[in-house]
Amino acid sequence: MAQSKRIKTDVVIIGGGGAGIAAGIEALDQGARALVIEKTAEPGGAAIASGGGCLIVGSPLQEKAGIRDTPDLAFDDWMKWGGPSADAVWARYYIEHTLHDLYHWAERNGVVWVDIKSQEGNSVLRWTRAENSGHGLMTRLIASFRAKGGEILADTAVTGIAREGDRVTGVTARSRDGEIDIAARTVVVATGGFNSNLDMILEVRPELKSGRVLEGSGAGANGDGHKLLRGLGGYFTNLDQIWFYCYATPDYRDPAGRRGLAFRLVPGYIWVNQQGKRFHNEALSGGATGAPALLAQNPRHAWAIADRAMLANMTVADPWYQTGETANRARIEELLENSPFIHKANTLAELAAKTGVDAGAFVETVERYNSAFARGLKNDPDFGKPLGASKPFDTPPYTAIQMFPLARKNFGGVKTDLRCRVLDKHFEPIRGLYAAGEVAGMAGGHINGQNGLEGTMLGPSILSGRVAGGWAAREAGFGEGFVGKANRGCGMVLRERIELSTSPLPKKRFL
Repeated sequence: MAQSKRIKTDVVIIGGGGAGIAAGIEALDQGARALVIEKTAEPGGAAIASGGGCLIVGSPLQEKAGIRDTPDLAFDDWMKWGGPSADAVWARYYIEHTLHDLYHWAERNGVVWVDIKSQEGNSVLRWTRAENSGHGLMTRLIASFRAKGGEILADTAVTGIAREGDRVTGVTARSRDGEIDIAARTVVVATGGFNSNLDMILEVRPELKSGRVLEGSGAGANGDGHKLLRGLGGYFTNLDQIWFYCYATPDYRDPAGRRGLAFRLVPGYIWVNQQGKRFHNEALSGGATGAPALLAQNPRHAWAIADRAMLANMTVADPWYQTGETANRARIEELLENSPFIHKANTLAELAAKTGVDAGAFVETVERYNSAFARGLKNDPDFGKPLGASKPFDTPPYTAIQMFPLARKNFGGVKTDLRCRVLDKHFEPIRGLYAAGEVAGMAGGHINGQNGLEGTMLGPSILSGRVAGGWAAREAGFGEGFVGKANRGCGMVLRERIELSTSPLPKKRFL
C-alpha cells in the first residue's frame, strides 16, 4: 500500500475561488506560507464566471461620475434591502473597508476597475465591475497569488480536517496521485456554497420539491465545506436563505438534467406563465423582485418571449458559452437551436402551440404589449415596465425560452466573528479554523439578510477572504492580523473595535 504524501505549510486554504485566493494573498503578505487546495481542474470558483461586480463605496469611478456616496448611505440601503436578519456589524465593516481594502487593494494586485452600474435597492450607482468581468478579476488575483509564492493544488479534494485536542492541525486530501496529509498551523475554509447540489437545496427548502429547481453555482459548489465544518461543530445559520435567479433555462447538455444556464441581454423580452399571461415587470429581474414573482407561478416556470432582433446580443453566464466579456456566439446559437426547452415559430399562435400555453390569452397578451408602442407610451400599462429599451414584437421568428428558478447564491452559512474565526454553538471560536466567502454566507454567516444589493456577494467574499487570511497568518505566527484602512475612522479605533467584537462574550450573556 502506497504511503500518503506529506506536506507542511503555515496556512492551508480549502477552495480556490474569490475568498480562497484573497485569503492566500493576504497570508503571503503577512509573511506566512500559503497553500490553496482546489478540487476542480482550475482555480477561480464561482467568481471567475461571475459578472465581476462588487459593491464599493466612495470609489474613484463614483467620484468621476459625480456621484457622492457615503458608508452611511450604503449601510442604510443595505439594511432596508436585506431586512432585520442582515448582519449589521459585518455589513458596516464591509462597507467601510470597500474603498481601500477592496478597490485599491485589488488594483495593487493587477485588477482594473472599469465601470459602475445601477442595481436594485441602491440609492446611487455603486456596483463596480472589473475589466473582463469575473474572469479578468480572478485571473489577475490568481496571477498575483502565484507571483507572491503561493501554491495551488488543483484536482485535489479535501477529505477531512485534522484536529488534535481543541485545535485544527491540517487537512487530509486526495488527488489523482493518491492520498495527501497536509500539516498546517491554521486552516481557512473557502469552499463556496451548495447551489450545485440539488439535494442540499431541497433539504433546506423542502417546499420546492413540487416543481423544478435548477442548480446554478460553480461546478465545485456542492457543500463539501459545509459538511467538513459541521463535523467540527461549526454553527450554521439561515441556510434556507438562497438567492434565486429567474432568467435561467435548463442546460440541455447536462446528462443529470440538474444544471441551469442564466441568460442576459435580451432587451424588450416579456415573460408569460403557462396561462399565457404576463405576471411581472420584466425590468425588475433581481433576486428580490423577479425571482419571487417566478416562484409564485403555478406551475412554477415561465416563458421568456423574444423576437429575432431581441436575441442579437444574448449572453449565457457559463464558461461553455462565455469567457469574461466575450460571448461564444456559435455556441449560443447552438443552444437556441437544439435545446428542448427553447421553441421557435413564425407566428405567435404557432409559438403558443409549441409551448402549450393558452393560445388566446398569449396572443392577446403580446398584442396588448405591442399596443403600448403604437400609443407612444413610456411605460407599459399593466406592470409599469419602462419601454425606452424595448420594442414591439414584429420580427419573426419568435422564440420562447422556458425559465425555471435557479439557485445561485447562499445567503446563509457558518457563523464567524470579525476575524472570520469559525464559531461553535456556544459562539466560541474553534482554534485554528477560519471560514470566508459563500460557505460563511459571504461573510459572517448572514451578511446580506434576505436580499442582496448585488455586488454584496462577490465583494464580501473577497474581503472576508483577506480578513481570514490575515488572522489565520497571525495565529500561525506571522504578521499582525488584518486591520486594513477604513474610509472613515483611524486604524487604532478599528483595531480596538475588532478586539472587542471578537472576544468571547461572557457566559451570562447566553443565559
